[in-house]
Amino acid sequence: MASNPIMVVQLVERDDMRVKALECVYSLMLPQCYIAAGFVRNLVWDHLHGYEKSTALNDVDVIYFDGQETDQQLLREYEHRLTKMMPELNWQVRNQAWMHVRNNDKPYSSSLDAMSHWVEKETAVAIRKRDDGEYECLAAFGWESLWALELTHNPKRSESLFIERVTSKGWLTHWPKLKVVAQNEQSKQG
Repeated sequence: MASNPIMVVQLVERDDMRVKALECVYSLMLPQCYIAAGFVRNLVWDHLHGYEKSTALNDVDVIYFDGQETDQQLLREYEHRLTKMMPELNWQVRNQAWMHVRNNDKPYSSSLDAMSHWVEKETAVAIRKRDDGEYECLAAFGWESLWALELTHNPKRSESLFIERVTSKGWLTHWPKLKVVAQNEQSKQG
């Protein structure tokens, strides 16, 4: 099975809600702007589990990178605009240029760099609509582990936070084919 962004794009194109959401986010015209995390991850996991209906999203994570933007109120404005377009979704908009402060990291250089600090490697995936109408996908750690149904701790974050998220989100129950990759297995692979 394809383990690259082409298959992700094909899955998205078959999902009317995701196509519409990407169009809405595109209309904001924000720099380095993507819909990330569960928007992509859950779609792949649903497909690999043979689920005919997409798992409902708790939220839709919109990320962008604008180091010149300092007004945090703009995030609420973007969320409000998206909610007016698609009120059925719980929009969460975050400027990744400033997320390093919350995460106690050094400043990030891009949306992709920010994603490389997320707790699970398989969550650090994103997609956006480009000006030419095509889709562009990002994966901070590549696509292989996502398509292999692995759940991998990012060593840039605490393992206890990883375990808490795996437990609280119920991923292993909802997607029973998932397998948590132990730290010593990661060391052998990388």
